[in-house]
Amino acid sequence: MPASTDLDDITFLGRLSEALSDRIEEQTRPLFDEAGITVPVRSCSLLTALGAAGEASAADLARTLRQSHQLVVQKCPALLRLGLITQHADPADARRKIFRLTDAGRDQLARIDAYSARISEVYRDLFEEVGDVHGAILKALNALDARPLAERFNE
Repeated sequence: MPASTDLDDITFLGRLSEALSDRIEEQTRPLFDEAGITVPVRSCSLLTALGAAGEASAADLARTLRQSHQLVVQKCPALLRLGLITQHADPADARRKIFRLTDAGRDQLARIDAYSARISEVYRDLFEEVGDVHGAILKALNALDARPLAERFNE
């Protein structure tokens, strides 16, 4: 009998998590449009981290966000095109690029902050309906950091 490809199959937990992320992104875009937010949905955390840092390299941002350097680098061209960030060479190392928010980027960050206050309430309402998804995901991530799947598999 072939393996199931249904998302309700427990072996596809990663795909199910990805489907949740995709659904949130899909449903967030119209809300962003209403709020005048032009930042790609999956780049908000990058813009927020850069705003907090003032300026940072892609490697700095990757460490802060616990994402791959490659993923951060892939997100930067869209933010540059939108005029939300600038990049310049690090005076100490010309190979290293430093990113900063522009005035438009700071405006978008303020819009994201206002949106975040409202969406946090929406998520809390959702969690009352379905349980604390945020907490469960954090708990699962921490548990996998402490004891990876391979270790669990071989027990």
